[in-house]
Amino acid sequence: MHILKHELRFIMEKYSIELCFEYKKTEELSPIQRKIAEAAYKACDSSYSPYSKFAVGAAVETDSGEIFHASNQENAAYPSGLCAERNILFYVKSLKPENEIIRMAIAAKNDGKLTKKPVSPCGACRQVMTETAKRQKNKIELIMVGADICIIIKDVNDLLPLQFNADNEL
Repeated sequence: MHILKHELRFIMEKYSIELCFEYKKTEELSPIQRKIAEAAYKACDSSYSPYSKFAVGAAVETDSGEIFHASNQENAAYPSGLCAERNILFYVKSLKPENEIIRMAIAAKNDGKLTKKPVSPCGACRQVMTETAKRQKNKIELIMVGADICIIIKDVNDLLPLQFNADNEL
């Protein structure tokens, strides 16, 4: 315990954390943003979510212009399921490791209807998103889709400040 306190005092510096995002109505999205948002929405239909009844879809656009999508997959042996965001990121990076992911959209359906408010990714998905961006040395734009409004984050790293880093760097 004493060592932990010492280490904390040693690394204490003043940092400021800012989250930059914008709200847009769905019809205000650019054509490519709308296309990927729709892909995420449609991906909800392939969700296997009999326990939570909360279907999540995610879609990504790569630098080659391809769009891929995936959904959350639950399992009775919780937590053996996987979120839509991690499903799509792992799939695309294993299938096309040379391609960069430039944009990602997330949508969710509750009782078969798109959620009114946009959903945000869980902490584990945020970690995978930030590491994916770091790995490819490029930002990933995130579009969180709701029925009437979308939240756009220009860089997924903004979602998880001070993320875990194996290099132990900030």
